[in-house]
Amino acid sequence: METPRSNLSQILHHINGAYTTYFNVKRNRSGHLFQGRYKAILVEKDEYCQELSRYIHLNPVRASVAKRPSEFTWSSYCYFIGLKESPVWLKDDSILGYFNKDRKIAQRLYRNFVEKVLGKNLEDPFKEVFASTLLGKDEFISWAKEKWIAYKNVDARNVPVLKRLMSKPSFGRIDEIVESVVGRDDRLFKKFCLYASHQMVGFPLKEIGTYYHMRGSAVSQSGRRFKQKISKDKKLKKIEKEIRNRISSVEC
Repeated sequence: METPRSNLSQILHHINGAYTTYFNVKRNRSGHLFQGRYKAILVEKDEYCQELSRYIHLNPVRASVAKRPSEFTWSSYCYFIGLKESPVWLKDDSILGYFNKDRKIAQRLYRNFVEKVLGKNLEDPFKEVFASTLLGKDEFISWAKEKWIAYKNVDARNVPVLKRLMSKPSFGRIDEIVESVVGRDDRLFKKFCLYASHQMVGFPLKEIGTYYHMRGSAVSQSGRRFKQKISKDKKLKKIEKEIRNRISSVEC
């Protein structure tokens, strides 16, 4: 979903409230209709848009409610690949435009792009989300932070990205949290401090390097290696989850 104004949270609030009421009255039911809270992530469009679109269209297949994405009734996939005529409100040009200027060719190429991974273990692109807020390369993350955090007088209530980035704990507080989980003398202490500062909180590499007396490039390399190590180690995953939960609960 795309909007030219920073009012996405208001739109989702309306859907979650007004539509739920309408649906419950019509179906003679009560209670919540949608599971979980609304979550917004700022995405580097050119780098991740195609992957995210494919991943979302394959959700019904992963959930075992359809063998092919085109079989799922409530999906927009059939419109994207030209099996059905798109409704007026559905704009698929931004996705199909990555594949070809000719719409028919783009639809065929997009279908190949999606269905060539059927039956394969597709990597979840959301695993690359940075600080629970941003999805993109280091340059994009730095740009987003420099551009938006500069606007201190912006009302961040309708821009969840700003709200999270503006309320981050200090380096010292991060050190304290990591120490409370693994201990300061543990060999994992600094690795988790670097990882948490960049991946969980969103400090720029240069600032992290200055605080920990390292080059920004060394911080980046260390973070990538440690992230891969965490993904393969259950004990490290458990520690990472505990640190993330404690950082999320910090009053800044």
